[in-house]
Amino acid sequence: MTDQSPQIEGAPLIAPSTTDHPLYDQVVEACRTVYDPEIPVNIYDLGLVYTIEISDDNAVNVTMTLTAPGCPVAGEMPGWLGEAIEPLPGVKQVDVEITWDPPWGMDMMSDEARLELGFM
Repeated sequence: MTDQSPQIEGAPLIAPSTTDHPLYDQVVEACRTVYDPEIPVNIYDLGLVYTIEISDDNAVNVTMTLTAPGCPVAGEMPGWLGEAIEPLPGVKQVDVEITWDPPWGMDMMSDEARLELGFM
C-alpha cells in the first residue's frame, strides 16, 4: 500500500476555488490588477490564476501558472499577485504558488481576453 492517493478518474486537474467566501470577489478583482508585461490582458482573464482558496480565517492561497516556463517575470509575478491581494480588508495572509500542471493553454483565456488579443 502506498501513501499516495490515486488520481480519481474524472476529478478536475485544477482544484475548485472558494467562490462562496465573502472575500472571493474582492480577491478576483485584485488579481485583475496584475498584468503580464508582455501581454495587455490581466493574469486572471488570461486564465493564469487556477485556484483561489480562502480559509475560514481569511488566509488566501492562490495557485497560478505562467504562459511559459521561460517567462521573464516568472520569479516576480507571484510577488506582484501577493502584493495586490494582501492589502484587502480582512485578508490575514497570502500565499501564491506556481504550478505547471496542467500547462496553460490559450483555451483558458476568458472571452474578454480573446477579444482584446484579437482571437475572436
